[in-house]
Amino acid sequence: MIAAASAIRLSYFNVFGLVDDSTYMGLALDNNVIIIAVVFLREGFVSQTVLSAILYTTLMILAAFNVAPIRTPKLAGRWFYVLTV
Repeated sequence: MIAAASAIRLSYFNVFGLVDDSTYMGLALDNNVIIIAVVFLREGFVSQTVLSAILYTTLMILAAFNVAPIRTPKLAGRWFYVLTV
């Protein structure tokens, strides 16, 4: 599902997805990695079954946001430094 949503996003929004210099249409794919990493950081705090359910739900939500017609800002400038720490 996430692979299909990623392919759709790359094929359509890569051409039409840049609204202006600082905004994308739909959630950018590189944000998926950040969000999934945060989910996996909680691995030691929940059981394997709960983590699987959280991960599946997160992936479905991300797939929907990847192809949704919502505007999301580019992660540039100060965000780069926040995410590297």
